Amino acid sequence: MERDGPPLNDCCSICHGNFNVPCQANCSHWFCGNCILQVWDHGSAVRPCRCPLCRRPIDLLIPTEASTRLRDNPEVASVIGRLETYNRMFGEQSGGLIQRLRDLPFLLRRLKRDLLDPQRSLPLVIKARVYLAMFLSAIYLLSPIDIIPEGILGVIGLIDDLIILLICFLHVAAIYRSVLVFRHGGRGE
Repeated sequence: MERDGPPLNDCCSICHGNFNVPCQANCSHWFCGNCILQVWDHGSAVRPCRCPLCRRPIDLLIPTEASTRLRDNPEVASVIGRLETYNRMFGEQSGGLIQRLRDLPFLLRRLKRDLLDPQRSLPLVIKARVYLAMFLSAIYLLSPIDIIPEGILGVIGLIDDLIILLICFLHVAAIYRSVLVFRHGGRGE
C-alpha cells in the first residue's frame, strides 16, 4: 500500500529541511505546508502559485493525514487552516483539458489508495459512481459494438476505445477531485 506522506529520505525542495506539515501538490511534488504557502504569499493572492520544481500551477494542496490529526497544535492548525483556505480558493477551478490530463496520474494514484485501503473512507455514492463509470467503460471496451469498428479500420478503430477510456478516467478524476476539495477545503472532517 502506498504511504500517505513524502518519500523516505526526502526533504522539502524549498527549505531543504525535514518536512514540517507535509503536503502534496496536484503536480505530485511534496513541500512543507508553510513553505509552499510562503511561495504563494510572495506571488499573487488571487492566483494559485506555481510549483517551484515543475512550474505547473498548484491548485490543490493535500496535507498528510498525520498532519491533520495534529490540529491541537496551534502551529499545525494554522498551517492546515491556510491550506484549507488555499484549496477553497483554487481547488474547484477548472484548469482546462491540459491541466486535467496533467493532474490525472496524481488523482488516480490517490483514488486507488483510497479505494483499496480499508482504513480510508470514501462516501458510498462516490464509490458507486467510480465503479459504475469503470464498469460501463469496460463493457463498451469489451463489446463488439464500436463507433469506429476495429474489423474494418484495424488499429485506427481503437481510437474510439481509447477516447472512451480517457473520458472515463477524466470523469473519475473529477469526481475524486471534488472529494479532495471538500475534504481538504475546510468543509469535510
